[in-house]
Amino acid sequence: MQNRILLIGGNFYPEPIGIGKYNGEMMDWLATNGYDCTVVTTYPYYPQWKVQTPYVNKAFWYKKEIKYIKPFYESSVKIYRCPQFVPVNPTGAKRMILDFSFFITSFLLIIKLLLSVRKYDIVISVVPAFQLGLLGILYKKLRGGRFFYHIQDLQIDAARDLGMIKSKTLIDFLLGIEKYILKHADVVSSISAGMIEKIKMKCGKQIDFFPNWVDTKMFYPISEKALLKQEFNFDPEDTIVLYSGAVGEKQGLENILLTAKSFIHKTHVKFVICGSGPYLKKLEDMKAKFNLNNVVFMSTQPIEKLNRFLNMADVHLVLQKNNATDLIMPSKLTTILAIGGVALVTAVQGSSLYNLIKLHNLGIIAEPENLTALSTVINTAIENSNEEIQFNARTYAEKYLSIEKIISRFSYNMKESPEVHFMENFNFQASNQFTPVES
Repeated sequence: MQNRILLIGGNFYPEPIGIGKYNGEMMDWLATNGYDCTVVTTYPYYPQWKVQTPYVNKAFWYKKEIKYIKPFYESSVKIYRCPQFVPVNPTGAKRMILDFSFFITSFLLIIKLLLSVRKYDIVISVVPAFQLGLLGILYKKLRGGRFFYHIQDLQIDAARDLGMIKSKTLIDFLLGIEKYILKHADVVSSISAGMIEKIKMKCGKQIDFFPNWVDTKMFYPISEKALLKQEFNFDPEDTIVLYSGAVGEKQGLENILLTAKSFIHKTHVKFVICGSGPYLKKLEDMKAKFNLNNVVFMSTQPIEKLNRFLNMADVHLVLQKNNATDLIMPSKLTTILAIGGVALVTAVQGSSLYNLIKLHNLGIIAEPENLTALSTVINTAIENSNEEIQFNARTYAEKYLSIEKIISRFSYNMKESPEVHFMENFNFQASNQFTPVES
């Protein structure tokens, strides 16, 4: 009999980036490899922060659909979509309402699933939203099975440190709920060494390492950059400095425009911001204010063009603010590594992201929120050969980040007892650097 898996997550297919992308790919892989998969999720809204076609006029009520998986359509994933409040301008308070609205609507659906004849063997909830773990605990207590709690963002810590929630009383209340969830989960996992250490301090239990992955067959290096640049309406001689991803507050993207000011005399250097999000209007206003004709905004690219689009860039920006260190691991980095891209990463010395890049020479590091440092390293990146970094990036992705290797290990862990930990496949050094051990 097939193992039955229930995923509870606020982001899912067909969202093209971020957690929705990873949740979708994970469930596709599990379904293709013999699991009976069900998902409780929302209508797709990220990164645009509005419900997307073809769901725009259907998102006020519940919807059940079946996703058949290509290429042979022999496997499928059952999806329950729940209504949710989606704010146009997601402030800290509005994001809390968004998460709470999905928690309520998904709770009502979980009650229905609790009454079904066949139970789920494994329930997975993915953070954010952190409170979805309460639904996993509810199902476990009433129907049994194992509960996996996977943390993509340290959501409460980030809201506190980025000033999105200022009330200490509220933060302490939310941290108390989080601690309860961590205590009652059978398996807790996260995506970076630094995040794992922070989670351990919260609950004092083993935390599994379940990193984000990349499809190295879909994303790979292409050498004809001049032709690719022409394909996307740039001159072959242009040097492209690209940010591609969510356009939000935590990335500190205003620094791209402030840096572009210092390159205004280098007319061949183009700063490209590709994506959608609540911060986009502010960036567009900054461009107009400073008259930056070397900054180009582009919409999120369709998946069939994405490999060629990313390969067009000479430098890829992976930006974080100082106080987001080890609270968030940028998911875009895996794809940049897969194409053999030159990643320019802002990371605090000693953080797991800094250690990863430094240890394996996977990119160029700059101090976060330091405009002088950012301008200097961009200039260094575009003036020098980066062949070693490009080779290391692709090699690392093939060796350690392929979707097949990572999810197959996760699948093995789901079939074993709670004492068997996925993290056994990795060697963590005292400095929080880590080197995956090949299976």
